[in-house]
Amino acid sequence: MILATWNVNSINTRLTHLLDWISFVKPNVVCLQETKIVDEKFPFSELEALGYSIQVYGEKSYNGVAILSDKPLSNVVRGLHQEVGPGSRRTIAGSYGDIRIVDVYIPNGGEVGSDKYAYKLEWLSSLQSYMANERAKHENLVLCGDFNIAPDDRDVYDPKEVNGTIMCSEAERNALEAIRATGLVDVFRKVHDQAGLFSWWDYRMNAFRRNIGFRIDHIWASPLMADKVKTIYIDREPRKLEQPSDHAPVVAEFL
Repeated sequence: MILATWNVNSINTRLTHLLDWISFVKPNVVCLQETKIVDEKFPFSELEALGYSIQVYGEKSYNGVAILSDKPLSNVVRGLHQEVGPGSRRTIAGSYGDIRIVDVYIPNGGEVGSDKYAYKLEWLSSLQSYMANERAKHENLVLCGDFNIAPDDRDVYDPKEVNGTIMCSEAERNALEAIRATGLVDVFRKVHDQAGLFSWWDYRMNAFRRNIGFRIDHIWASPLMADKVKTIYIDREPRKLEQPSDHAPVVAEFL
């Protein structure tokens, strides 16, 4: 199984990029974030023409998640068991055969100490409870998406400059570690130990060209699934295109 996660930052804006990329990579499952579109306007026909079944959970202009799969998902659940705030269309889950897949778009949080930051921590706490429940029910489990958190110093361009700021604060990292402790493995770190491998670069300051980035897009898995990983990589090619998403896809192949 080839599984990919990609924050497309508006599926309407990035649809051509997505269609071309899927046609080239041919993943079995694609988890999308920041689709920024209501469900009834999602581009179903274009993606179904490539052979995908589609599950969506979106809203106008903000947030939104979707899972594309080459066979229909079962037991699809939209949202967390306990939602945090209105308009929180950030989570969708479904079963691909005996593999449970959870696709998330974790809030950014704005600035440390802000109301948005408090909301992010509350949302992470709710996700922890959700994942503990999912982990108890599924031996084969994948959690993926835009986590909006860089787990450690290897995942940021300059730890001294950014540690303690949004996406790199102690409280965020501790909350993410609590989710990992439900019984998950960072699949990327199972394969790659080195620093400087990023999945997000700001549009400003020529950040992509200068590799001023963060690794905030993740694929985590239960130990049983993590042991099946054959390869995982960050595909930087779509980030080089005109009008790209600010995120690159992360792709894992499981045996």
